[in-house]
Amino acid sequence: MLEVTIIYGFINSVILALMALGFSLTFGISGVSNFAYGALYVLAGYTVWIFMHKLQIPFFLAAIIAVVLTAALGLLLYRVVLLRVRGLVISEVIATFGVGLAILETFRYLGFTGFEYTLPVFTDGSVMIGATYVDHQRLWIVGVGVVIAIGLYFFIHHTRLGLAFRGIAQDERTALTLGIHSDRIAGISVAFGSGLAAVAAILILPRGTISVNDGYDVLINAMAVCIVGGLGSAVGVVVASFVIGYAQMASDALLGPHWKMIVSLVAILIVLVIKPSGLFGKQKELEERI
Repeated sequence: MLEVTIIYGFINSVILALMALGFSLTFGISGVSNFAYGALYVLAGYTVWIFMHKLQIPFFLAAIIAVVLTAALGLLLYRVVLLRVRGLVISEVIATFGVGLAILETFRYLGFTGFEYTLPVFTDGSVMIGATYVDHQRLWIVGVGVVIAIGLYFFIHHTRLGLAFRGIAQDERTALTLGIHSDRIAGISVAFGSGLAAVAAILILPRGTISVNDGYDVLINAMAVCIVGGLGSAVGVVVASFVIGYAQMASDALLGPHWKMIVSLVAILIVLVIKPSGLFGKQKELEERI
């Protein structure tokens, strides 16, 4: 039992990190809290399903198209909505949550509910880790999750666009004097975060069915990880993912699966009361923010 908790707790932690990376990246760079994030996650899943079953497009090609379209929608969201309210925190929250709610409830209205809405696993089968069976899809989640985390680090620290991201995150006014267009970079960051939400959906959703309610669950989990770790902190996202991930597995084993989401909500409440900035939320050093 302990071995199962350790192994699946690790996998659950990587899943939470994947869910939160895009949300954290967007906030860390542009300061925008994208509350449509969960809806974009679900949108990507349904987009892949529609392309596969209605247009007969192969899964991996449909997945690539869905990531690009979701990123484009994130950019459109910034240009049409967020550009007009950026810096007004309450307005950002209301606007993005409203857009997300409209997306999710549109899918519900159109009848996208039921067990037939599923995505295929990348490869079939399972392997033994110790005395525990782990299916291939979960191994894909862990492997791709690690690659994404490492890739993001090198992208942000060793590419021109990544350096522009860092510049805006550190000091937007100074970046403006150096010729960095803050609104353009902020829009790209929202698109980038939206694309990461789509990647997370394509990796995670094959484990079960696509549901409208996943949008709300993903948003809550992403917020929990970011708030506990510290909004905009990449290190905080990783640490908080493991703290919450193992706490969820422990609650699942001891109390039942319905307690997993309550763990995320309780984590948000405790951190906001005790340390509102989160574990790594000082935001004094650039590396702590992105």
